[in-house]
Amino acid sequence: MKTVRSIALMVAVVFFLALSVPLPVSAEMMDMDKMGGMGMCIEHAEMMGLTDDQIMKMKPRHSDMQKKHARYKADKKIAEIELMDVMDVKDFDLEKARLAVKKIAEIKTAHQLEMLKSMKEMRTMLTEEQFKAMQKMKTMKMDEHEPMKMKMKMDKP
Repeated sequence: MKTVRSIALMVAVVFFLALSVPLPVSAEMMDMDKMGGMGMCIEHAEMMGLTDDQIMKMKPRHSDMQKKHARYKADKKIAEIELMDVMDVKDFDLEKARLAVKKIAEIKTAHQLEMLKSMKEMRTMLTEEQFKAMQKMKTMKMDEHEPMKMKMKMDKP
């Protein structure tokens, strides 16, 4: 009975620790690009055929999105630290740990929904042709990363 409990506790600790490992900045920035492509649109405005008016409307929204993303990263990191604080003792309170994990999940969900809202708002500013150009650029950007993924797969034993 004690062994089963120890194994269950160890599994829970590993699970909580896995949730608390922060993503590298590049991975989070890639998520942000995927979640709207607004930065990509502004960066490649001429290639996409954006008007000055469209760019002027996108810039403040892009800035707002960046601020929200920074706030999300900070809130998530604080929640992860709070989880580690709960787990800092040998016989930590599993209910407090559960609530801390739930808080992290809620922060992530709220951020994703906010990013989706911004993405939808941004896309209403694009013409059909501009949207297709954005999709094409995303595909090209993903293709650039493909050789790196293949190399990483080949390097694994």
